Amino acid sequence: MPTAPSAKLRVVLDTNLYISAFTHPRGPAFQVWKTARERRYLLLVSPAIIREVAAVLREQFAWEEEQVARRVKLVAKLAVLECAVAGKADLVVSGDQHLRRLKIFQGIPIVSPRDLLRTLGMP
Repeated sequence: MPTAPSAKLRVVLDTNLYISAFTHPRGPAFQVWKTARERRYLLLVSPAIIREVAAVLREQFAWEEEQVARRVKLVAKLAVLECAVAGKADLVVSGDQHLRRLKIFQGIPIVSPRDLLRTLGMP
């Protein structure tokens, strides 16, 4: 079972680390990525980093769009969940079915946009 991230260690991984981890799954960068997936620290990411990772995988490594989308979604999913925990969110709202299948993450419900609108009393 993944461990909770350390409250003290908040980490931003540079684009080159993601690229190395995704293209060399035996190196140190992959081990750093693996520890992020195990939630050994709080992973922080920005939309700009995600866009850059996707662009490099497409343009420099000729990855198929499906491969790029899978990796980017995983990075975003980890960061969104950690952001919700760090920000003490009441809800995570997502259109991603894979994320919503979790239903709850560390006590925070994961709902669809429609569910949020219902909660707010909107049809």
